Amino acid sequence: MAQAIGIDLGGTRIKGVLINPDTGEVEYRLVTNTGDGSTGANWQLAVAQTVQTLTRQATEPVAGIGLSAPGLPTPDNRAIACMPGRLQGLEGFDWSAFLVKPVRVLNDAHAALMAEARFGALAGIRHGLMLTLGTGVGGGLLLNGQLYQGFYQMAGHLGHITVNADSSQPDITNVPGSLEDAIGNVTVGKRSFGRYHTTHELVAGYQQGEPLATQVWLTSVRHLAVSIASLANAFSPEVVVLGGGIMQADKALLTPLETFMDVFEWRPAGKKTTLRKAHFDDWSGAIGAAAFLTHEQTV
Repeated sequence: MAQAIGIDLGGTRIKGVLINPDTGEVEYRLVTNTGDGSTGANWQLAVAQTVQTLTRQATEPVAGIGLSAPGLPTPDNRAIACMPGRLQGLEGFDWSAFLVKPVRVLNDAHAALMAEARFGALAGIRHGLMLTLGTGVGGGLLLNGQLYQGFYQMAGHLGHITVNADSSQPDITNVPGSLEDAIGNVTVGKRSFGRYHTTHELVAGYQQGEPLATQVWLTSVRHLAVSIASLANAFSPEVVVLGGGIMQADKALLTPLETFMDVFEWRPAGKKTTLRKAHFDDWSGAIGAAAFLTHEQTV
């Protein structure tokens, strides 16, 4: 039985796992710090060292390496084609040649989806989608049981759909009034007129009944519900998985979200989209990258 290595490449640290690709069982995990990530040599060497350490821990042959990274992969998933402004040297870097092993590269949000599709909240589901709610909002699409990457591997940027086309505030993709701006942690200060600075602070204010926090938070959750209902109309998923740090709000998010979904979701013949919390946490990128090795069919 072969084992697989998954690497999640971030700006300041690298997470690596050795897994059983059939069951998803993590047999060894490792975190390597890379400083500020500004120098390519730092994280390239750190990835190589992480792979070497994980390979030494393997008790079976290693089938290959899956690597999760920010940016848009090449059509053959051998490298990141586009990631401007971050991780200098990442664009076009040939990981298979560098590591002298088979490497498949995919977007980090797509990796999180793959972890859920193979071993988590989307296991056994043919049509699903995932939203990662954190500093920004990412996502991924599972269509007919396959990861959908789309033209130029851009599919799944679900945080960059608009909830307010009349907004004068474009997000990082130039979309005005995006879902990311409506609920992402990065915009809490702007949304709350400087009163709150993190989603954690905002939710605490909401739970205490503070009027501004209540208005801001429920408006954000309403936008999330409208977005999910819109995505359900477009893709008709069986399950929508929600992950990311904002999910720590738990019932403060899920209870009003279900209420708004009851109002906005189209439910012909009683059809209702199931909402699930992500099974995996901060390690989803590495686990999903390893899972991607044996998920050959992508569209």
